[in-house]
Amino acid sequence: MAKAKAGDTVKVHYTGKLNDGTVFDTSSGHEPLEFEIGKSKSTLIPAFEQTVVGMKPGESRTVNIASNEAYGPHQEEMVASVEKNKFPDTINPYVGLELEVCQQDGRVFPAKITNVSEQSVTLDANHPLAGKDLVFDIELVEIT
Repeated sequence: MAKAKAGDTVKVHYTGKLNDGTVFDTSSGHEPLEFEIGKSKSTLIPAFEQTVVGMKPGESRTVNIASNEAYGPHQEEMVASVEKNKFPDTINPYVGLELEVCQQDGRVFPAKITNVSEQSVTLDANHPLAGKDLVFDIELVEIT
């Protein structure tokens, strides 16, 4: 039976967890994730992708990925407090609300509200998994 290698298109089922066992993403109950090994650098964590190399269909592996190899450290400079009156009247800020923020240069990025007070709103533009070590259980379903 063939083993997965760079250039192969593969389908995998996976479950992503934090070190405490909290599941943050899974393909269970959905179609398997399909990608070409070595061509998905912008969409997959490289260590996730490399774990599939050498696997045969039906084989499973678990990989632990340190935060610096996943979404990087949580960066305090990506957290900002904004005066509440700067928000448009159409937005009622609350903790957990995800927004798209436009910078002065026109670039847009996602941010999540992490705190709301009488005077200000705290926005965090870090990836939700930044600063967290990840564990993935991966099953190679198919090499196409």
